[in-house]
Amino acid sequence: MSRITIRSLTEKERPAALALAWRVFAEYESPDYAPEGTEEFRRCLEDDSFLEGIIYYGAFEGEEPVGVLGVRREKRHICFFFVDGKHHRQGVGTGLFRRMLEDFPEQTITLNSSPYGVPFYRALGFMATDSEQTVNGIRFTPMAYKGDVSVLGGKQ
Repeated sequence: MSRITIRSLTEKERPAALALAWRVFAEYESPDYAPEGTEEFRRCLEDDSFLEGIIYYGAFEGEEPVGVLGVRREKRHICFFFVDGKHHRQGVGTGLFRRMLEDFPEQTITLNSSPYGVPFYRALGFMATDSEQTVNGIRFTPMAYKGDVSVLGGKQ
């Protein structure tokens, strides 16, 4: 992952990051969703009131965004977490998560995982807090990370 840089996103970089989220969602997540769920996710990406208050982190290969993580500061809830498919299993997602944890040390972080993401989130140390659910066509498993940095290989 040495050619990848991870940092907070600027306002100007957010449209490209959301476009990446849509591309990755369409390829890896959408096949597990009803058309209603795919449309609901697309609407979220275009809804300024939904997007308000999200802190974004990006992974870049040069100037090209290859990963994005968005978290709501007040709720400590990850609402976007996507890595371009050609960068899967290369540490990009883990790097994004570790960077986010620098701003939320030893705190409980929640997310609603798609079926595709559950194994990845378990590997990061997330635990399911309820069974899989479907809301507005979006399938997800509520999960929480309890701030245990030992799961990620030690202190951040």
